[in-house]
This record gives sequence, C-alpha cells and structure tokens, in this order.
Amino acid sequence: MDAVPDVDPARTMTQILTIKSNQPQKAVSLTEMAVVKVRELIQAEGEPGLALRVAVRPGGCSGFSYEMFFDTDIESDDIVEEFGDGVRVVVDPQSVERLRGSTLDYKDGLMGAGFAIDNPNVTRSCGCGNSFS
Repeated sequence: MDAVPDVDPARTMTQILTIKSNQPQKAVSLTEMAVVKVRELIQAEGEPGLALRVAVRPGGCSGFSYEMFFDTDIESDDIVEEFGDGVRVVVDPQSVERLRGSTLDYKDGLMGAGFAIDNPNVTRSCGCGNSFS
C-alpha cells in the first residue's frame, strides 16, 4: 500500500461547484414592494383579470426600451408568472429572452417613487436610464 504524502494546506486548491436547477428561470421576478404596489394599482383600476405586461421594444438611444402596462388580453404563447394573491405578470415570447432573470422593484423615497428593472442581460444603457442594449 502506498503512503499518502502530507499535504501542505497552503498549497491545496478549492473547487467551487455551481449547481443548476432543472426549474426554468422566471422571465421576471418581483420584489415584495413591487408585488404590493402592483396589487394596489390593479385594485385601483377596478377591472377583474388585469395583469401587468412587461415588454421589451425596439427604441430608445441604446436600442431597446421597457414597456409596462395593465392588460387583460393574454395570448396562448405569453409567459404568465404569478406573484402572491392576484398579481400576474405577462411577458410576450419576443421579450422573454431579453428579460429572463430580471427583477422588478418598486422604490418610494425622497427623490421620487417608481418601478425599476434590474436586468442581468443588459450590456449597456444610456445616460437617461430609459433604454438599453
């Protein structure tokens, strides 16, 4: 039997493993603040069946811009994500790859209030912050 040599701990390597889930990544996620605000806005509209549609459209100074609006017209190929009680987000098939993994947040502070999208697929954005590529 061969002897195991002493290993110097300073010379050992550590390997980090990344485990990928079989679950598909959501097209878009919402923070708790965004869920609360979207629910509030849907209730204020007073129309049953409303969903928040998030889309990416050509335009803006960097190539693409976001579009968000309430919609009841959901197509069979749309991706529908459910958040909490009564909050649905709809993404069309053309937008899903540019949005996949994004997080929609709602911020309310001294400098103003509004929705913000953190999109890991953005390679650059313009100075105004309203368009990306």
